[in-house]
Amino acid sequence: MDADDLRGLFLFEHLSEEQLAWLVAHGQVETHPAGTCLLREGEPATCFFVLLDGTVALGRTIGGQRVETNRTSHRGAYFGATQAYVSADLPAGKTYEMTADAVTDVRLYQLPADDFGEMFRTWFPMAMHLLEGLFFGMRNTQRIVGQRERLLALGALSAGLTHELNNPAAAAVRATAALRERVAGMRHKLALLAGGSIDPKTLTTLVRLQENAVEQVAKAPKLGPMQAADLEDEVGDWLAGHGIDGGWDLAPVLVAGGLDVEWLERAVGECPATATEAAVRWLAYTVETETLMNEVEDAATRVSTLVGAAKQYSQVDRAPFQVVDVHELLDSTLVMLGGKLGDGVRVVTDYDRSLPPLPAYAAELNQVWTNLVDNAVAAMDGRGTLTVRTARDGDHLLVEVGDTGTGIPPEVKPRIFEPFFTTKAVGEGTGLGLDITWRIVVERHRGDIRVESRPGDTRFQVRLPLSAGPASDGAGGVA
Repeated sequence: MDADDLRGLFLFEHLSEEQLAWLVAHGQVETHPAGTCLLREGEPATCFFVLLDGTVALGRTIGGQRVETNRTSHRGAYFGATQAYVSADLPAGKTYEMTADAVTDVRLYQLPADDFGEMFRTWFPMAMHLLEGLFFGMRNTQRIVGQRERLLALGALSAGLTHELNNPAAAAVRATAALRERVAGMRHKLALLAGGSIDPKTLTTLVRLQENAVEQVAKAPKLGPMQAADLEDEVGDWLAGHGIDGGWDLAPVLVAGGLDVEWLERAVGECPATATEAAVRWLAYTVETETLMNEVEDAATRVSTLVGAAKQYSQVDRAPFQVVDVHELLDSTLVMLGGKLGDGVRVVTDYDRSLPPLPAYAAELNQVWTNLVDNAVAAMDGRGTLTVRTARDGDHLLVEVGDTGTGIPPEVKPRIFEPFFTTKAVGEGTGLGLDITWRIVVERHRGDIRVESRPGDTRFQVRLPLSAGPASDGAGGVA
């Protein structure tokens, strides 16, 4: 190829004779038959190409699928190592960002990336600075916006966790206050015993009944509202028939502890008739005290569970890369997002518990599940069914997050994993959630993420290799 041929290309038409001669000396012309893969996304960017004749198709892998982004037969169209001008000590532009295939027989002008970068920095220093500034400005913007999005997500998670912790903590406080009153009542009863108001011979019977009542509370059945109301009426009538005042107050306590009329008849039959009311009230104190202690225990267990889920979610005190049970990660994410799910979202889990442990960066996978669940809830407008499923797919582990929202329009679907692309209203989303998700799954874990969608049934499918380890810390890190 000579200088006149190069001058006929719009890219080189304003270069000097010396510059054209340099391009002739350092570049070469190549021909490739139709169907040839000219360069592949992710491979080292070694050459800058200019199309002389033929048709080329350019594409990217998005969501595990090849998406054609451009097809051109325009003479002078360029592709390949287009960012070779970026400083050599920076990682940008070192790999091809797309795949190029020859649709027809093609003829290309090819210039080594090192020569192209040096030429550009030498011939066009001001343009190089402007382009480099634009390139890194966009990357810094993406990084800052991504950090801001993660901070907002962390704030939402913290608010949800605080709300979830507040419920059992408040329940424990209420139960403790009520328990203090009941213990005070028990002390009063003991004072009566010590003063001789109750026959000491009855004391042994009351203690035995108390132990039996505690056992009954432990195995008390769960009652529905109507069933509980009917039993309370029966117990209330029984109390009134035995001359015990305040049956409307005692009956709910006794029924909640599993003490029905039949049990009470057997119990009071062991006591003197004069001690019936004292025995019933003693049993009521026992049942209520035991129930309140169970409430305190349940509340404390709930708090402990939430703290454990938060620790599992954040992977505190754990190595970045480890072998994990993916179900623990999914469950901790659902717990952390419990406040956002609310009462309008029904969560269905369909886990294959036979799946082997997964080698992964656990904290980063939790970010993936968070993004997918958050998007699903937004798509359903806070009302619908969220389905989380796991299964084995060959040598990969499959995690599927589905929702019953409005679905993804066909014209939008090819772009959902692109940086800054969002269908949310201004201020509601940055468009980085699915981009970060894609990079964690594909680049960090050498996995695959796809989406299937129609109105009422959208499913994001994440496939992660069960045997091969993820990329090293230096490869494909999350920005």
